Amino acid sequence: MEPTPELSPHHAYPDHWEADVVLRDGGTARIRPITTEDAERLVSFYEQVSDESKYYRFFAPYPRLSDRDVHRFTHHDYVDRVGLAVTIGGEFIGTVRFDRINDQGRPASAPADEAEVAFLVQDAHQGRGVASALLEHIAAVARERGIRRFAAEVLPANNKMIKVFRDAGYTQQRSFEDGSVHLTLDLEPTEKSLAVQRGREQRAEARSVQRLLAPGSVAVIGTGRTPGGVGRTVLRNLLAAGFTGRTYAVNRAFDEGLATLDGVPAHRSLGEIDERVDLAVIAVPAHRVPEAVADCGEHGVQGLVVLSAGYAERGSAGRELQRELVRQARSYGMRIIGPNAFGIINTAESVRLNASLAPESPARGRIGLFTQSGAIGIALLSGLHRRGAGLSSFISAGNRADVSGNDFLQYSFEDQDTDVALLYLESLGNPRKFTRLARRTAAVKPVVVVKGARHSGTNPPGHAVPVSRIPDATVSALMRQAGVIRVDTVTEMVDAGLLLAGQPLPAGPRVAILGNSESLGLLTYDACLAEGLRPRPPRDLTTAASPQDFRDALAEALADGTCDAVIVTAIPWVGENGEAETGDGEVLAAALRGAAAGGPAKPVAVVHVEIGGLAEALAAASSTAAPRTRPTTLAGRPTTLAGRPAAAPGAPTGAAPATATAPTGPGTEAPPETAGAAGITEPAGTREPTEPAGTAEPEAAGPPARPGRIPAYPAAERAVRAMAEAVKYAQWRRQAATPGKVPEFLDETTDEPGAAALIDTLLGPAPDPRGRPLTHDEARELLGRYGIPVRPTLPAPDPEAAVAAAARLGYPVALKTTAPHLRHRADLGGVRLDLTDEDALRRAYAEVTELLGKPAELLPVVQSMAPRGVDTVVRASIDAAAGAVLSFGLAGAPSELLGDTAHRLVPATDRDAAELIRSIKAAPVLFGWRGSAPVDTPALEELLLRLSRLVDDHPEVVSVALEPVVVAPQGLTVLGATVRLAPPPPRGDLGPRRLPNY
Repeated sequence: MEPTPELSPHHAYPDHWEADVVLRDGGTARIRPITTEDAERLVSFYEQVSDESKYYRFFAPYPRLSDRDVHRFTHHDYVDRVGLAVTIGGEFIGTVRFDRINDQGRPASAPADEAEVAFLVQDAHQGRGVASALLEHIAAVARERGIRRFAAEVLPANNKMIKVFRDAGYTQQRSFEDGSVHLTLDLEPTEKSLAVQRGREQRAEARSVQRLLAPGSVAVIGTGRTPGGVGRTVLRNLLAAGFTGRTYAVNRAFDEGLATLDGVPAHRSLGEIDERVDLAVIAVPAHRVPEAVADCGEHGVQGLVVLSAGYAERGSAGRELQRELVRQARSYGMRIIGPNAFGIINTAESVRLNASLAPESPARGRIGLFTQSGAIGIALLSGLHRRGAGLSSFISAGNRADVSGNDFLQYSFEDQDTDVALLYLESLGNPRKFTRLARRTAAVKPVVVVKGARHSGTNPPGHAVPVSRIPDATVSALMRQAGVIRVDTVTEMVDAGLLLAGQPLPAGPRVAILGNSESLGLLTYDACLAEGLRPRPPRDLTTAASPQDFRDALAEALADGTCDAVIVTAIPWVGENGEAETGDGEVLAAALRGAAAGGPAKPVAVVHVEIGGLAEALAAASSTAAPRTRPTTLAGRPTTLAGRPAAAPGAPTGAAPATATAPTGPGTEAPPETAGAAGITEPAGTREPTEPAGTAEPEAAGPPARPGRIPAYPAAERAVRAMAEAVKYAQWRRQAATPGKVPEFLDETTDEPGAAALIDTLLGPAPDPRGRPLTHDEARELLGRYGIPVRPTLPAPDPEAAVAAAARLGYPVALKTTAPHLRHRADLGGVRLDLTDEDALRRAYAEVTELLGKPAELLPVVQSMAPRGVDTVVRASIDAAAGAVLSFGLAGAPSELLGDTAHRLVPATDRDAAELIRSIKAAPVLFGWRGSAPVDTPALEELLLRLSRLVDDHPEVVSVALEPVVVAPQGLTVLGATVRLAPPPPRGDLGPRRLPNY
């Protein structure tokens, strides 16, 4: 008998199956279980499906659903029979259903692990990726309910559905039986299925941002009737930027007779507009936003920029308003930038969008900018404008309730108008996803990040996202592992961005320094050493250097095969009378541009001190016209650059960095090919928003196709720091081109099934959500399953037991206290080493108990001595937001006090392990520092890989600490291990695509 909901032990509504998803065209939809209250929605949905689609679903003409059909398709037990629907505006646009079956294809219950699955998508929504999203979610539901395979019968003519199954990436089998195609899908995720899923996610999320940044029409809701105010300001900025689409002013308070405002059509509601609006900018008080959102959703608006404040930044009540805002917008298929946003900008010539409060649209450039702070956004826009840098796009997300930095990375990866992505972030809603996206984007273009709120341990007001508890130093290390250029200030971010956007990547750390001031050259040299670069001795051109001398010296340095980058230092011109002349920087700029344009592609940066006109001239875009020249002599004698800095009257001091023409910025390599293809073709007549340049795959790197800009800096330290970041990033790019691997020997020497069985036994049938620590013997057994031997210890509750333990282990031995407050604290006297006989052991036992307390308090143990070596610490832990993290450092107080610990994300590759032990400051100790014998670092790398594999295979292992690990010249010994097990945290990155709900 087919089970009924009343008989099912799991018939409660599974609200965790609900999810918001981004479809292929960038719109959003909601996936949820079908309930008994959906009968009318189901009938209405079916009536809108074409006869052909109905035929493909039921293999026969099926014009309408019977009452029995409606009951069957809306009553589920959520175990053996499950139905999911995709909704927009509360109405169904697609459904999927599975029924558990036995080997004969009859209805069944567990433990049967196969189910028959069937889909139906409204014709108007085919081609949007609805079926592909449904397959991901119904497969996840099936796995949760113990179903391992899907079976499907598809008519041979239903190519769209066959393609959905074929492109999903699951292991499958196909056969032709009784006039239909029989498909069987193994639902275990594969490397291919994850790649397909992430490829679809990338394209959909990038498209959703592209729709926001490239609308065909914009309505400003809340435009004031009088000049001033937020809405009227945005409207003015849209018009001033020359937006290429249609613009509308909307305010329900407009007089009925008002036809235009500032030259654009004025309306009281979106319903009065004859066309569908693509983007709405909402600038009304928070209590009126729901009405505006409903108006937008009912009239087909694709996306929202919500400038209104009064949400999560105001506390718990505002946070709930913010959540409701997101729910309401997504129910209509719209994405949101904001609330409390500053706005968005797209400088593409085909768009020219300034839907922000920025009074002046930035020049068109190659930098994409995302910020979570309006104030920081204002400062960055102003600073970039002063330095002559242009932007490709700008998003100020405010409370980032929906569109986030992750979405911006998805867009930047594809945008060919963006060479460098700059992000100011105050919170990371999904750190695990961020590092994955950043690694992929950084492989083709630089990603520069400033992380605010680093040390507060909380998120800024308005950011309703999970708080990660991992230290900021760990976050920084993980970003570096992903290729992110992490800097501390927005000034450093702009400094690095200008260099990376205008210059080629350096081939190495060798830097040539040349200029007309010995002192400034020495400062630059010292700064290079401090940043880990390899500077050549500065070349002093002397105070008699002319612009031609600079040009010749720069050309020579660029042609020199022993240098990878050049830093030019310059101070003001001085005439024959000894007075500084600050207005002749254009001549020097022209000379430097000429040398850079004619030489090999190497990065060049300029450090200048109060040279009037130099910053502006270096910021000028490349021109085909000949540069303006000046006489090279004054009063018949050569003009020189001299050593006394001076400013013209009224000139500002400490000029900001600027840019100038030079060979092109870092080329982009072809990205890894993403698996997966469209599941259903796009129907004719689907409306697409205006397509800006730059949404295809990034192009492969090639010879410079255009001149770039030479960045100029007012201080040597800033120029050198930017160059050092470029050097490190370039090195990461070269290494990322050939990624590391997990050695095959780990598969042969690990017992994954045995470890899994042991973990199940240790946790028990009803594990404590808080987890449990393992005993010493339990930890030894679990680690041993992965080839990590831990040297045994024997308890020593009294001197006689200690002597017996030593006799069993063999001398020499160590006596240790294991009380929590004394563990690993040899400095407190709780560890005695090299006890060679019984007398020494008894004396040590008496001394320790006399000094520190009774044996019952100290919990002493005896352990055989390990070979001498370097004491290290290896740890692995799981952060709910960031995932599993592998850490390494030397043992002892100095390393702990200095924070000298390195971190990598799990799973770690052989390259990650090698870099991990070499990235700590004390690494020379491992490699023969001061004449000591180098230790067995390959054995240490293998240990790191084994531990990484353990925590990656078994997420129940939430923390492991191996301390100390003594690494000798030959081999290593793990002397102590603590392990904690707990029910595994959810792994959202392995589940079906879904938008976060904060």
